Amino acid sequence: MRFIEKTGDGFIPIPLLFINRKTVQVIDKPKEFCGVIGVYGHPEAAEMAYLGLYSLQHRGQEGAGIVSSNGKNVFSHVGQGLVNDVFASPGTITKLKGSLAIGHNRYSTTGSNAKENVQPILVNTKDGLVALGHNGNLVNSKTIRERLQNEGAIFQTTTDSEVFVHLIARSKEKDIGGRVKEAMQQVKGAYSLVIMTSDTLIAARDPNGFRPLALGKFEDGFMVASETCAMDLVGVEYIRDVEPGELLVITKNGLRSQTTLEKKKCAHCIFEYIYFSRPDSRIFGEYVDKTRRKLGIRLAEEHPADADIVISVPDSSNTAALGYSIQSGIPFELGLIRNHYIGRTFIQPQQVIRHFNVKVKFNPIGAIFKGKRVVVVEDSIVRGTTLKVLTQLIRKAGAKEVHIRVSSPPIQFPCYYGMDFPTKDELIASSMSVEEIRQHLNVDSLGYLSVDGLLHAVNKKGKGFCSACFDGNYPVVTETSFTKEQYENSCQGAP
Repeated sequence: MRFIEKTGDGFIPIPLLFINRKTVQVIDKPKEFCGVIGVYGHPEAAEMAYLGLYSLQHRGQEGAGIVSSNGKNVFSHVGQGLVNDVFASPGTITKLKGSLAIGHNRYSTTGSNAKENVQPILVNTKDGLVALGHNGNLVNSKTIRERLQNEGAIFQTTTDSEVFVHLIARSKEKDIGGRVKEAMQQVKGAYSLVIMTSDTLIAARDPNGFRPLALGKFEDGFMVASETCAMDLVGVEYIRDVEPGELLVITKNGLRSQTTLEKKKCAHCIFEYIYFSRPDSRIFGEYVDKTRRKLGIRLAEEHPADADIVISVPDSSNTAALGYSIQSGIPFELGLIRNHYIGRTFIQPQQVIRHFNVKVKFNPIGAIFKGKRVVVVEDSIVRGTTLKVLTQLIRKAGAKEVHIRVSSPPIQFPCYYGMDFPTKDELIASSMSVEEIRQHLNVDSLGYLSVDGLLHAVNKKGKGFCSACFDGNYPVVTETSFTKEQYENSCQGAP
């Protein structure tokens, strides 16, 4: 087997040359980091992966890649940018031959948006080529990385995902399944993986099940993906989730499942329901849209408001706002128009347009707000900067009162399992009370969904989810020397 070609870096953003302007974040939101997909047994596997990555674009917008195989040769194309940008050149997809492919969308943090970190990672080991895509974050990668480097390993990227590749390459197990199993036994943290050799597709999930990973079936093969919306697009039937601690090995002989690690207490990321996953996806055994409606209903029960209309901060708050409206009896209105054609960052003009960074994303409909008492449903508040400006814009549009309702509890702690929450000092709820935040936002009232209300809305027993960002109860202990810089330079698999 030989590596045929790595077809280039795809789209690379034009350098930012505006000296008297600055690049800013579009919106004050947490960010998830990656989406993964794997296809086995389809004559146009790369095309299937490409379409699936389109559906998973919300999980990563800074880089994308696909690796494919026809059983003899392995092909790769990765690059920076959106899926359409990376694969825009004519013939790019058709060069990715074979009935086996894996794909990856990437979201990085500050300092790690480099083309060498774009996945899938492809390496040539003593046992042949191995490609890997990772969604999540390893909390013991620093220790393992230092040990491997002391033993002579040379790392080509700054991602924690590369730790997996080195562990797999060094394993003395006879087959790829055994080598992946051995690697899984050494790492800690969050990971949903797609791995391929020239003739085998592997899917694996950490024993806590932090990140979603679904399994689907079509006539002659299988698909695995971070969310079921990727399967819906290409007509693949969703079968079930890959179980926490499970390893799936897919070959010409079919699918083989094994439990590689003892299943631990489930710690599904609650923010997948609150914000990251698409509403039409089914994750952790439930539809996202249905769950967000329940969050809105519970929010209305806990924090009613005397108001005239309910609006959402589009798009992730839409269904929670509908739930709030249904439970409260207050009419739902489309009060904010969102510009869907803005990338993650943009060039801020000189200070001729006040609050440009929010206005470019949202615009209020004046006729909706004039003289009205408004409930604004938001899914989360991180720093509060965007919501503060939105409140000003809504008041300027004529709102008589503004009441903020948040379909999650106050975020007080950073996440180490693949969510780009800022450091604790940057989280507004870590240093301010709810009343202080209300005053800071200049709103008439502010209500957060309680932790108990959140957990019971997604699960009647209130169990099986990670709520560490709200309560500081981390299900997996992180390395004591795990610094912000090391965290930012890891792959983070969010989303």
